[in-house]
Order: sequence, then C-alpha cells, then structure tokens
Amino acid sequence: MRVLIIGGNRFVGRSLASRLLASGQAVTLLNRGRLADPFGDRVERLVCDRTSPELERVLLRRTFDAVVDLAAFTGEDGRRAAALLRDRAGHYLMVSTGQVYLVRESCPRPAREEDYHGPLMRCPTDPADLAEWEYGMGKRACEDALAAAGRDGLPETRVRIPMVNGPLDYFRRIESYLWRLVDGGPMIVPDGGTHRLRHVDGSEVARFIELLLGRKEAMGRAFNLAQEETPTLFELVTALRDLTGSRAPLLSLPTSALRAAGLDPLGVSPFSGRWMSFLDPSRARDEMGFFHAPLATCLAGVVGSFFAQMPADRPKGYERRTEELSLARAHRGPHS
Repeated sequence: MRVLIIGGNRFVGRSLASRLLASGQAVTLLNRGRLADPFGDRVERLVCDRTSPELERVLLRRTFDAVVDLAAFTGEDGRRAAALLRDRAGHYLMVSTGQVYLVRESCPRPAREEDYHGPLMRCPTDPADLAEWEYGMGKRACEDALAAAGRDGLPETRVRIPMVNGPLDYFRRIESYLWRLVDGGPMIVPDGGTHRLRHVDGSEVARFIELLLGRKEAMGRAFNLAQEETPTLFELVTALRDLTGSRAPLLSLPTSALRAAGLDPLGVSPFSGRWMSFLDPSRARDEMGFFHAPLATCLAGVVGSFFAQMPADRPKGYERRTEELSLARAHRGPHS
C-alpha cells in the first residue's frame, strides 16, 4: 500500500511508520519538518503545515491507498482533509481521543462508541478545564466533519484512544513516576490513588491502525482502543515500583495538602487528573479481533527502555521534587 501519515515523526506515528515499512508498504510522511525521524531514504517526506495553503499544493495529483491522520484537531482540519482527499484516499483513518466523551454531560465510565451522542458540557470558566474542554470539542468537530464526509463517500474510520503510554511518550508521564521511584522516594500518591485507569500503549495503537487499514468493515465507523486491565493508580505505581526494584514508600496525601503546599497535583502525579477518559474497547476486540498486549508486558517495556537510556533531564514537575519530599517528611514524621 501507499500510505500517507500526517504527523509520523514521533511516538505513535514513528511506531506506525516503522511497522508499515517492515511489512513492505510505501510510506509518505507529511509534517512541518521540525523534528527528525530515523527512516532515512526509506520514506518520502512532504514538509508542510497542514493548516496552511501549502497543503493543497503538496497533495496536488497525489493518491494514496490509505491516509492516517495523527494531527487533526479541529473541525476545519477534518473538513479540509476530507475535501482534499475525498477522491484520492482509499481509506482515511483519523486518530481521535477519549476526550470526545469527557465533554459529554454525565460521561459514562467506561464509555462505549454509542455514548458519543448526548448533551454536551457548557464551556467551563476554569482555565485548566477550558483547555481540556476545547481539545475535546475540537476533536468532536473534526470527527463530525469526517463522519459527514463519510456519508458522502469518503471511506473513513475514527479511532478513539485514551491517555497513551510507551517508551516514546514525549509527555513523559510514566517516566515522572519512575524518577520518583528510583530516587528513593517517598512517592506521593494523591488521595490514595483509588481511581481506576484504562490507558493504551503507543505501539498497540500503531498495531491496531495497521490492522484496520483498507478493511471495508472498519469504514464509516468509530472504534475505542484501550488496554483490558483497569488497575487503580496505586496498583499501577506499585507495579512500576516492583519492576524497578525500588523500595520507595508510597505515601497517600490529599490533593488539598499538595495545593496548600503550592504543588500542582498533576506535576506530582500525572495520572491524578479528572480529564482522563476510561473507554470500553470491546468493539475493537469482538468485531475486529484486536487484543491489546498485557499491561504487565507494556509496563516492562517502558521500564526497560527507561533504564537502558535514562534521559539526561527530568520531566516537567520534577523540578519541585525537593518540596515534595519536604511535604512527605512533614506528614510521615521526622524519624520515618
């Protein structure tokens, strides 16, 4: 196949391009060219900002068996891509987000594909919530534009994913926990980490996309993709501690105590926010035959990669680690 990846030079896109090249596909990457990729002359590169007028020029008279869009965020992105590629793409697959459910009123947990429809939240006033709400609403507008184009003949599929983990995660979320575990701790787990998580591994997203490309039964549909397991945050951090061999104590503190100390709970524990979707992946499993790799296998890969190539710098939030430790000591006592 001739496959165009919009994005493709980091994390899921890099994994997908690697898989497609390994299976003998012809890969073209379209992005702004600001980040290097490791593919050398094995791929064709189109350098372009997709929001600029240049997009039409670089795609002129080009056809592809499949297009994977990893960088569509607004309704205009969806409408423009559909207009340009309607008759030039055998299959158009957009990577969306579980956040399209989180902007629903009374979002179900877990959310199924049919839960997409329903009343939406009003625009929040808190700046942090506003950014998350705008992201989810933008993705919904993009999905709606593509679904409308699909009814007019565009062979399209939308894949909705929750928080993505893996060795190439440029948000460095699991890495934030690993640094705190290997520095001896203690590791603060806000509010006891009792909430359940259902994330996805970046390499599994790439594997699922490859599975779907060109399949007629996937066209005109949306699919949730997520791991099967639903550990609590405390269970996840415990698993990471075991994989690292750390003896760092895990300390539960209320979110209010972190805020009172001037610490951002998400800077301390990236998986402690409320804007984190929880998806039901049964359609991908039961109808497309996709089984996500075991969580234990994925976590071992992240930890192994971390130890093999420990970054020289630290993730965002770790710069206030000394204050975290002071807060932890104050709550555990001077001799703990």
